[in-house]
Amino acid sequence: CTFIVLSKGAEDQPDRKEGNLFDSERMIGDVNFYLNNVYNPHEAELEVMIAEDGCSGKGIATEVLRLMMHYAVNDVKVTDLVVRIKETNAASIYIFEKKFGFSLTEHSKAFQEVTLRRAVTDELKAEINQWAKHATRVEYVRAK
Repeated sequence: CTFIVLSKGAEDQPDRKEGNLFDSERMIGDVNFYLNNVYNPHEAELEVMIAEDGCSGKGIATEVLRLMMHYAVNDVKVTDLVVRIKETNAASIYIFEKKFGFSLTEHSKAFQEVTLRRAVTDELKAEINQWAKHATRVEYVRAK
């Protein structure tokens, strides 16, 4: 599952004006989850990328991850969350450990990455629903 991350407009990208929701010029990254664990089909592997210059370090990754987790847990019924992060990506490790309560479970020297996990508990579900209460869901349907 992929969500495209759009800038809010001038707030995130001062050189761009507020625009149409479907304006591809507003794309600044993406957030994904994959259901690729054959031993646990309810485990989602999350990943996020904020690629546009000037958009990192503003909490955008944290916000879109919250929304993606809300979708994964409430719509897809995911029960376990996992991330694999390059060991040098301190900012992403911080987000998952400190803001989302994930725990380090593996460290691969060969791939130079760490694996963090968190089970979806009732406590996490309540947090996720609180995080997303301000969000407005917009679904894109391509015109025929």
